[in-house]
Amino acid sequence: MSRATWNLKLRGILTFVFVTALAVPPACAQAPGPGSLHQLNQSLLELSRELTPAVVQVLSNSFSSITGSPESLAPVALQQSTGSGAILTPDGYIVTNAHVVSGATRVRVRFSFNEDSRGASILRPRGKLVPARVAGLDKETDIALIKVEAEGLPVLELADSEQVHQGQVVLALGNPMGLENSVTMGIVSSVARQLEPDSPMIYIQTDTAINPGNSGGPLVNIDGKIIGVNTMIVSQSGGSEGLGFAVPSNIVRSITEQLRQNGAFTRGDIGVAARTITPTMAETLDLPVDHGVILEDVLPDSPALRGGLRIGDIVLALDGKPMENGRQFHVNVYGKRINGVVTIDAMRAGEKSSHKVVIQPRPDDPERFASMVDERVSLINRLGILGLAIDQRVKRMVPNLRRDYGILVARMALTARGPLGLLVPGDVIYTINGQPVSTLNEMRGMLDKHQPDAVIVLQIERGGRIRYLELPLD
Repeated sequence: MSRATWNLKLRGILTFVFVTALAVPPACAQAPGPGSLHQLNQSLLELSRELTPAVVQVLSNSFSSITGSPESLAPVALQQSTGSGAILTPDGYIVTNAHVVSGATRVRVRFSFNEDSRGASILRPRGKLVPARVAGLDKETDIALIKVEAEGLPVLELADSEQVHQGQVVLALGNPMGLENSVTMGIVSSVARQLEPDSPMIYIQTDTAINPGNSGGPLVNIDGKIIGVNTMIVSQSGGSEGLGFAVPSNIVRSITEQLRQNGAFTRGDIGVAARTITPTMAETLDLPVDHGVILEDVLPDSPALRGGLRIGDIVLALDGKPMENGRQFHVNVYGKRINGVVTIDAMRAGEKSSHKVVIQPRPDDPERFASMVDERVSLINRLGILGLAIDQRVKRMVPNLRRDYGILVARMALTARGPLGLLVPGDVIYTINGQPVSTLNEMRGMLDKHQPDAVIVLQIERGGRIRYLELPLD
């Protein structure tokens, strides 16, 4: 039976079993016929069997501080963790959670068992285990893209998460607690759960059983398409309590496309803070509208200020699209092309105006330098980084550096074997064992003098503070 055929069949059965039963008064309700239940069971079985080959287990090794502080110079220990992932392309691009592979020194993927190799035993053989590399990750959305060398893999398609509805039946696939090839069923509890007011990040909430190890696995609709990537639970016990959250598929699509092209996701910014207008704000501030978006801050020398926007302006539309809340405004801004121009329609003192504003990389985004590097030129293999020498261009992007020389960590090198992952994008390396370093070639020469397993001390700047970092070399 084709996927389209059993999708229609499953929709009809679910409608009969769930909707009709609710529509009939309890005193008059009759149990659905055994034929319908058998059809529902068979359809779910076929759906699960169809999806499982495109879901993988992700195993990662990483080093982290024994004390639990990632910035500590205390001894580090090897940590092993497992998560889940969904294959997006036949040539081996797989989406998972950033927290599953962040800082990993080794990533492997275990495929599902081969359904064609059936035998008499109910216990299936374990799937093939293959090495993978991190193609890019975005910690803010907790999305990562990993790559295995393969061809002709089964894939899952990303759905349009704008079409997800509360009460919709969904399945979660993954490896909870390391238990391979698990499937659970539930419904969508909320289509847009915002965990912090005006945060640009929203989640699909589901009561589908999700546990540690499901991280990075797909939440799919009955068409077999991904509506979200499972990323967290809210729990007092540590296990599933019916409060699971998934990154919506439209956000996943936007992030993974950039990660595949650039190895990083760079967010646009215009230098404003936008807030959703509430009825109380409208009444207290005597605003002409009781809903929409107000600019509560416009930063000095920002693109927004140069474009004529001011604190207190009410945003009506961005590129012709009406703005209804602060979250929507920020998401639409950071998804725009860097150095592109957007049109913001605003209202000030009852007068409407239109403003042209240039999109710039978000200044606090450590990945904003990723597009400036070329791995053939910028790779510092022994540190596992892609670096940029501090020049006038970098100084304009980071105007408050403590020194006017050094090497900026623009991105972690995805194919290099770096030391322990203790360097992060945005760090600036000033010295190696007390010797100043200004160019990439100078840095390579200084590192090449050291034998494998040698320990070096870097002086770096991170977040405006200078510190020492002790690193073992490959």
